[in-house]
Amino acid sequence: MSKTIIISNRLPVKISKNKGKYVLTKSEGGLATGLGDVYKNGSMLWVGWPGIEIPEKDQPQIAKQLASLNLIPVFLTQEEINLFYEGFSNEVLWPVFHYLVTYARFEQTYWDSYVAVNEKFAAATQNAFNEGDKIWIQDYQLLCLPSLLRERLTDTTIGFFQHIPFPSFEIFRLIPWRDKLIEGMLGADLIGFHTYDDVRHFLSAASRLTPVTFSSNIISKNNRQIIVEPFPMGIDYDKFEKLPLQRQVLAEIDNFNNEKSGRIALSIDRLDYSKGILERIRAFELLLQLHPKFIGEISLFMIVVPSRDTVPQYKELKEKIDQLVGNINAKYRTLDWVPINYFYRSFSIETLSAMYSVADICLVTPMRDGMNLVSKEYVASRRDDTGVLILSEMAGASKELNDAIIVNPNNIGDIMNAIVEALTMPVEEQKRRMQLMRALVSKFNVKRWVSNFLSRMDDTKLLQHSLKTKHAVNKVRQGIISRYTATQNRIIFLDYDGTLVGFKGNIDDASPDEELITLLKNLIKDPHNKVVIISGRKHETLQRWFGDLNLGIIAEHGAWQKKPDEEWHSLPMLNDLWKTEITSILDTYTDRTPGSFIEEKSFSLVWHYRKSESGLGELRANEIINNLRVLAADKGLQIMPGNKIVEFRNMEVNKGKAALNWMHETDYDFILAMGDDHTDEDIFKAMPNNGITIKVGSEVSEAKFYLNDHEEVRELLQSILAESKQLSV
Repeated sequence: MSKTIIISNRLPVKISKNKGKYVLTKSEGGLATGLGDVYKNGSMLWVGWPGIEIPEKDQPQIAKQLASLNLIPVFLTQEEINLFYEGFSNEVLWPVFHYLVTYARFEQTYWDSYVAVNEKFAAATQNAFNEGDKIWIQDYQLLCLPSLLRERLTDTTIGFFQHIPFPSFEIFRLIPWRDKLIEGMLGADLIGFHTYDDVRHFLSAASRLTPVTFSSNIISKNNRQIIVEPFPMGIDYDKFEKLPLQRQVLAEIDNFNNEKSGRIALSIDRLDYSKGILERIRAFELLLQLHPKFIGEISLFMIVVPSRDTVPQYKELKEKIDQLVGNINAKYRTLDWVPINYFYRSFSIETLSAMYSVADICLVTPMRDGMNLVSKEYVASRRDDTGVLILSEMAGASKELNDAIIVNPNNIGDIMNAIVEALTMPVEEQKRRMQLMRALVSKFNVKRWVSNFLSRMDDTKLLQHSLKTKHAVNKVRQGIISRYTATQNRIIFLDYDGTLVGFKGNIDDASPDEELITLLKNLIKDPHNKVVIISGRKHETLQRWFGDLNLGIIAEHGAWQKKPDEEWHSLPMLNDLWKTEITSILDTYTDRTPGSFIEEKSFSLVWHYRKSESGLGELRANEIINNLRVLAADKGLQIMPGNKIVEFRNMEVNKGKAALNWMHETDYDFILAMGDDHTDEDIFKAMPNNGITIKVGSEVSEAKFYLNDHEEVRELLQSILAESKQLSV
């Protein structure tokens, strides 16, 4: 039976040593909590580090013990833990991904160890893998793992999910090994993040750092499609909703209610500089300063779970928290009231449930957070629908829980005002907001998150498979060759830029090379073939390049045509009187877009932006299309976005119509049309059912098949010629 193999840095259990024996306890990490017990059913395995260094002699015993729980350990040495986990993961990736670049240390030894440990994980996974298994990799410690597994297990389905934010390109590019990290992630078939912002940032980084293309949220890499999507993670809603009914939790709730004086604002965080703990304390202090009526009325219960407090930044943060809390309590406390009840420790889930149940306000104000499940746990625990959630706009949860009071975590005045609003919010309004949030957290729970991700992994594989069947190589190529050799009357339409040659930064550098000229001559040599170059290029340029060859040429998308041994002629009734006005407008965009330029053709204008900064060119192109749409229609023009161009041309000019004109006189039994551009879709639509249409590039198209690039186009045409030559011998 096929399984899903979950891989994460840590296993969902902690191993500790007590009196010489190894003891297994459940981990309280976010991922382990989120995925709960899903790994315990027989259809899943979980690969990860056990959490401590285990001597080699004890490793077989531990591996056997864990195997009974469907867990596969990856044993790490103390040096690997220091360099891979504490080093690269937590001193490079964590600060950079949370926008705190000043804390990052770019050490080569960290990177070397990171790659080596990712390779250890790859080896352990490969050993546990059986044909048909799916692989689901979790989080930032294993960014290289998808491609390492792709090399070993070529056809398997691999998913990757990142639980922390993905930074904007400007931040991400600071990492010296940035392109290798992206290439590592692109080994997956499906890449998931908590929010669409993270998806956007990743697509931007991938397209700028590696030679991949993307359309919408689908990346094309080496004839493989990779889907990048947001999957907001949920919690085990039923568990948190039912916890307050347990006897132990009820007893703790009674205890809190008896001891508390006034209302409670609750905050729960791991000790980390990304959590906004100091700003939250300062906001609470500001509340007591500016609204003294709340002194004695509200207490902040602040739980900070210990984490890496030997690391200088964390140690310093803890000292600042201790000092700030001490100062506030010394200044404002009374005999029967303490402003901040500060706990530097972890609590059982039962105690947390009791705290969620009695807290009137929950403060979740991280500076940056992937999702933050505390906000969802609080909502799930509010069985009477009261309580107010104050949530940072920088937490992924804010994209879903927009009935919370949303704040900017950097603005302590904003947080203070939110606390005042929460304290004065009528119960009816609390209930209205909380009911909406509870319904959402209930619906989008962790089980749905897991099933959504796993089913989308299947969808991704189906998409890849369906596109593979359209890829005009192997069986498909053989079918095209067979039809070619069995027919006597053929017409072949070939686009030029992007189809027969690759794109160049300078449009004048894309002249035909010797190999292409030879290929065309060999195609023309067969008396059964009519070859037509159909391009958006100027007719003068195409005449210079191909005028000596016995082939047909359609230039400027159909505005000019030339049959073999005939003169050029343009479409009748075309005018170019509109050009002056459109040119003057396009000049303003060219002035604002370094690297762009205008190309003038007989009956069209083309605005090129291939040399412009990535992103800026696309922005200006969209502006041009939106702002000139009405003017173009009034003048009888069409606006055609293409590959790094926007073209204005007469409505009558159309590659599809031009191609059909060449097919009226003869009944062709073999029709082949190839093109890479938006304008080539007109040809594909115009072709009869028996025509073979091929899009160059794997985007969505009207074409029946696709090829990846101009090199595959040339290979196909060479194969056709070679096969027909063999048959004629």
